[in-house]
Amino acid sequence: MPTLVLATGNPGKVREFAAALAELALEIAPQSAFGAPEVDETGLSFVENALLKARNAAHHTGLPALADDSGLVVDALGGAPGIHSARYAGPGADDGANIAKLLRELRDVVPEKRTARFVCALTLLRHPADPLPLIALGTWEGRIALEPRGTNGFGYDPVFLPFGATGDTAAELELMVKNRLSHRGQALLALRQQLRDLPGGWAAATTAPWPAIA
Repeated sequence: MPTLVLATGNPGKVREFAAALAELALEIAPQSAFGAPEVDETGLSFVENALLKARNAAHHTGLPALADDSGLVVDALGGAPGIHSARYAGPGADDGANIAKLLRELRDVVPEKRTARFVCALTLLRHPADPLPLIALGTWEGRIALEPRGTNGFGYDPVFLPFGATGDTAAELELMVKNRLSHRGQALLALRQQLRDLPGGWAAATTAPWPAIA
């Protein structure tokens, strides 16, 4: 079974991706299992940071690598926190501090102007110098609540109100519902389709050049 390295040391994320890609018969392993270090996220976009992480993982493991970069984009804040979502309130900030800063920044913004979206960029490379990575994007549209609600999820989930979710925040949704609707779920769906479309499937793709995919 081909091995795909996930550019993370988070076991929960490894389980999530392994379940989402189960039909492709891949062994998903975290980069931490190979002693690969994390890389500085110096890109200016979600795609750039995902590519940096995937190339780093492929370089240190010698295996194909998959990485994701995700964040929250708020229209009234000019796209912030964006690629800085995890450290919006400063280096080492936790979820509570990031949410508190977000709500302060939006305190004078009326509900209908608090539109936002979660974004996920996935990149998959056969090797560090792969000139033709697979890239899949997913978004989840909604708006920012006036206060946190719910105990499920993580990050900004308690203040994200997905459109069409009957008023629940992302942190109030059942996990299966969230995974189906979320930005990461949409990106994984797109990635799975790209892998299915490869001539000969994933196993052949590890030894033959990948064609361009629109």
